[in-house]
Amino acid sequence: MSNPRQPLTTAQAMNRAAALCSRSEQAPADIRDKLLQWGLSADEAGQVLDQLTSQSFIDEQRYARAFVNDRFAFNGWGRVKIAHQLRLKGISSELINEAMNLIDEEKYRQRLIELLRVKWRSVSDREPRAAWAAMMRFAASRGFEAGIAGECVKQVTRLDDQDD
Repeated sequence: MSNPRQPLTTAQAMNRAAALCSRSEQAPADIRDKLLQWGLSADEAGQVLDQLTSQSFIDEQRYARAFVNDRFAFNGWGRVKIAHQLRLKGISSELINEAMNLIDEEKYRQRLIELLRVKWRSVSDREPRAAWAAMMRFAASRGFEAGIAGECVKQVTRLDDQDD
């Protein structure tokens, strides 16, 4: 096994980065950070990134779409949180907006309602305003817009009132 402190050659870094990109979608900024950690200079890292991009190992559009899909479907994140995380990874606003448009509006609202129903079980015994505020904070922490969150909170609390 090689010494972890010994810098990799450009070819070794290229192979390692390509293998990483083959396993899962990677943001160019994340790969650049890894290349620098592996001991490449900024110029060498740029060359490796260009090569990875030209060989379709890295594709920002594909990454943005996969990120949006995964964070929405598996993590239950809203558009605000997803967009923020993509901006932190250096993805352009155009690609973020394009990827966000792939989220079906009905599924988006339904996912938020599912999350709120689970949260409602833990706050429904509180004073109504406190329960509503807790639900809104929860939706905001998940990255859902205030307008949609307000509508969905009303829907969830109305459903609970009808069950009584």
